[in-house]
Amino acid sequence: MKPKVLAMRRLFPERHSSSSLLGYWTLLAVLLNPGALQAAESWSGRNIPGYRGIWFDLGQRSTHGSKYSGGLGTYTAKHCPLAIHAKAVNRTFFVYGGTPEAGQRRLLAMIGVYDHQTGKVHQPHVVHDKQTVDDPHDNPSLTMDPQGHLWVFVSGRGRQRPGFVYRSRKPYDQTAFEQVMEAEFTYPQPWWLGEAGCLHLFTQYTQGRELYWSHSLTGRDWTPPRKFAGMGGHYQISRSIGDRVLTAFNAHPNGNVDLRTNLYYLETRNLGKSWHTITGHEITPPLTDFSHPARVEDYQKQGRRVYLKDLTVDDEGQPIILHLISDHHQPGPHRRPRSWRVAHWRNGTWAMEDIAPAWHNYDMGSLVVEKGQPWRLIAPTAPGPQKQGTGGEVILWERKAPGSWKPIKAITHHSPRNHAYVRRPLDAHPDFAAFWADGNPDRLSPSRLYFTDREGSGVWQLPETMEGPTAPPLRLY
Repeated sequence: MKPKVLAMRRLFPERHSSSSLLGYWTLLAVLLNPGALQAAESWSGRNIPGYRGIWFDLGQRSTHGSKYSGGLGTYTAKHCPLAIHAKAVNRTFFVYGGTPEAGQRRLLAMIGVYDHQTGKVHQPHVVHDKQTVDDPHDNPSLTMDPQGHLWVFVSGRGRQRPGFVYRSRKPYDQTAFEQVMEAEFTYPQPWWLGEAGCLHLFTQYTQGRELYWSHSLTGRDWTPPRKFAGMGGHYQISRSIGDRVLTAFNAHPNGNVDLRTNLYYLETRNLGKSWHTITGHEITPPLTDFSHPARVEDYQKQGRRVYLKDLTVDDEGQPIILHLISDHHQPGPHRRPRSWRVAHWRNGTWAMEDIAPAWHNYDMGSLVVEKGQPWRLIAPTAPGPQKQGTGGEVILWERKAPGSWKPIKAITHHSPRNHAYVRRPLDAHPDFAAFWADGNPDRLSPSRLYFTDREGSGVWQLPETMEGPTAPPLRLY
């Protein structure tokens, strides 16, 4: 499906007025740059006949390649949640950064749905067309209100590109949306907490990448943003558990994101009216002290960078923070190896557990922690075909006791492109436990989307082309 070309009579008015001269200049611009007309046409509100992820390269290169690049449709870790299983209709809705054609660099904020009853996906829907933007920092996040309306928060970037909030016109329906807000936010993390409303955690580029929150009862009228943390900048991840919203974040010394370090944890039980540490100590935002009691680990003293990945809780509701530690912001080997690690609150202290070596700072995976079951990690922890690039081969890890992490299954293997940014749906159905995209981080390539089940028993590729409104995914393994 391609956008319709403007009718010729719009380019050639009957009278030679100033508007007709504009039409002639428009035609000349199109002839000189055919992509200009496509950029002028919007895909918003349309379906795309297939699942095609966005490819991106940040452009910051060093000896071992780009700082990060490849198939980044499910980027970043700071966009969450990306998927939700709606039990009422037994469907998993998910958002991602897509593109009209495979290998094309034009960002579309997409929503797709997998029907667990039929075993098919519907054609993905374009919620918002970013047109000239190819940067997956503008990817969407997803939440759902108690009535089943889907809310898509399309990220902005810095202070130049605004964010947008959309609401589905019907409950549990991904085919039509209305825009309800345009505002300044990056890395959206919206959490709908029943009838109490929605708590939105996000970043604004004020004095660095500072953390803010806002609350709404309806999703339409929001409280003014309140600063949460301002130590020169931060990245955060979050999760809602019942009436709790948990957040873990790092800090950027002197505003330098390449020096990101330390690990902090806070939570709220009343939609941000008050925040407290793991020991129950109520804090007064914004946080400005690097040695604040919210600090989990002093990685700055250790000379380590901190890359946040996922956040969940154990059977007793105690937080587990998945993160990656590194010596340097650049890819490639360093003096000390990178490591996948969890920080777990148990017996009144933060316990650190190393899981596996890490190959790239921007490798990203998800924890699957279910009551009474061993903990699991689904992540690209094995080298992929592009060994120095973002992502790799996806491995299933299991932990039956503290510190006993073991790889139990290679979910992907012999792949043509690296797999990256493995994401866990909220209230995940066991048949759709994680989804991600692939791509070649070394050069522009198609990017396809995949999912696996809780046991890692197979990998299913979402159809890249679809002839009808629905189609089954293709099982690869």
